Amino acid sequence: METSPERYVETFMAQLIARNPNEPEFHQAVREVAESLAPHIAASPVLQRMKILERIAEPERVVIFRVPWLNDRGEIEVNRGYRVQMNSAIGPYKGGIRFHASVNLSILKFLAFEQTFKNSLTTLPMGGGKGGSDFNPKGRSDNEVMKFCQSFMTELQRHIGQDTDVPAGDIGVGGREIGYLFGQYKRLRNEFTGTLTGKGRDWGGSPLRPEATGYGVCYFAEEMLAARGDKLAGKTVCISGSGNVAQYACEKATQLGAKVVTLSDSSGFVHDPEGIDAAKLEYVMELKNVFRGRIKEYADRYPQATYHPGERPWNVPCDVAMPCATQNELDGDNAQALVDHGCMCVVEGANMPSTPEAIRIFQQHKLLYAPGKAANAGGVATSGLEMCQNSMRLTWTPEEVDAKLHGIMRNIHAVCVQYGTQPDGYVNYVVGANIGGFMKVANAMLAQGCV
Repeated sequence: METSPERYVETFMAQLIARNPNEPEFHQAVREVAESLAPHIAASPVLQRMKILERIAEPERVVIFRVPWLNDRGEIEVNRGYRVQMNSAIGPYKGGIRFHASVNLSILKFLAFEQTFKNSLTTLPMGGGKGGSDFNPKGRSDNEVMKFCQSFMTELQRHIGQDTDVPAGDIGVGGREIGYLFGQYKRLRNEFTGTLTGKGRDWGGSPLRPEATGYGVCYFAEEMLAARGDKLAGKTVCISGSGNVAQYACEKATQLGAKVVTLSDSSGFVHDPEGIDAAKLEYVMELKNVFRGRIKEYADRYPQATYHPGERPWNVPCDVAMPCATQNELDGDNAQALVDHGCMCVVEGANMPSTPEAIRIFQQHKLLYAPGKAANAGGVATSGLEMCQNSMRLTWTPEEVDAKLHGIMRNIHAVCVQYGTQPDGYVNYVVGANIGGFMKVANAMLAQGCV
């Protein structure tokens, strides 16, 4: 048995990379977890002998399929669909569906791997999974999106179910896409079940599901700051992204008394030094959700704001940064800029948005830094609450769901503090989240044997 944590990590990673070549995002996600867990695994003959981390890093099932569909010009287009069913030790697979041109197996495996620990942290009985396609809904008509979703679900429905695998939305998959996917699932299976989450309120959806990830990020930030005797009120906040997570993080941060000064999309970012208040956010939501416009139009509407094409918002001075766009959007240079401008807290709304170099800089300077698997778990937690409501055939009030969400985020923070507090008192939320998420899954796998 390996006894050195460093040797364990290098041996483990060499084997994983050899088995999964050309998957950099997956390698990055697994290494980060392995480095946190190595001291515990190296000290545990049982975890080593039963190869728990090796098994968690190997998907239980990967489904790859063709998605042919007819566009508005009457031409056949062909995309590729995926579902990565990573781990079902503590419940049915649970994780989003992503429609974006960048989707590939590496990205989905990294997301499914992260999802396993994130779902475990919620304390709800959900395993980890992720899926999607290289189809990009931007610029497509509603009819084309519907045709694609129907073709995608025609194959996916063979592999999912309320007790097997419960997908949700992700990048490129919002309420419109979930509606089309659910309609086709119901049509093919002749059943109305809670197999997808993120549904509309009138047909099985949960109150606060659209808001949940962004709200949860802010609740987690509040807990981090409270542990240092501080609060979000009065803080200047930089947010990247302008989709669902960013919008509702902006909304809740503003409600909690903070001033949000940036939002972005793939073309650049806007900086509004006066703050993006409720009225301005309403415009952003209409711009992005209804008209599917670009964030640069914000600066046209509000002259005090400036638009910065091709840039990210991390050079803007702030107290709190919330990267809510996509993976690896915040690199070492961005991290140093945040530190130099006085940022004290970084809370991830996206999945793995900070590069390893950025994380090292945050931790070297003792910033409060929360990884996505902990900070953005509010979305999947509320999906779990939607599953509960579907099973009971009832709907809770928004106030009930919000209270449960707030409690879950508070509990996740407590777990991170329990496992991540260092001898000098600094809380390493990365270590805390990884160990806290791992322990529940590992114990279940040990109990269930070699399966």
